[in-house]
Amino acid sequence: MQEIEIDSKKFQFYSIPTPNGVLLAIRGGRGMLACSYLNTSTAEKLGDALALVSGVRTCEDMLVAKVFAISSAAEKLGVEAGMSGRDALLKMY
Repeated sequence: MQEIEIDSKKFQFYSIPTPNGVLLAIRGGRGMLACSYLNTSTAEKLGDALALVSGVRTCEDMLVAKVFAISSAAEKLGVEAGMSGRDALLKMY
């Protein structure tokens, strides 16, 4: 786990190697931004706020990538498909 800061707000960045890739996630106080290794169905069942980005390999990639899927809990926090990962994280802080 690595702590990152966006607009003076602290988030936790996780990079978990897999045999053929890497699972990336950034956790805020009310939700999480993750790579497309995950999906929103479990987040929906649990009521968790989750936004997904794809084609990312680094934390920096995640911040500039466009969100392509969100859970309904993330939507209630103002996260929208098409916004940057950075903006989504700030909504879920």
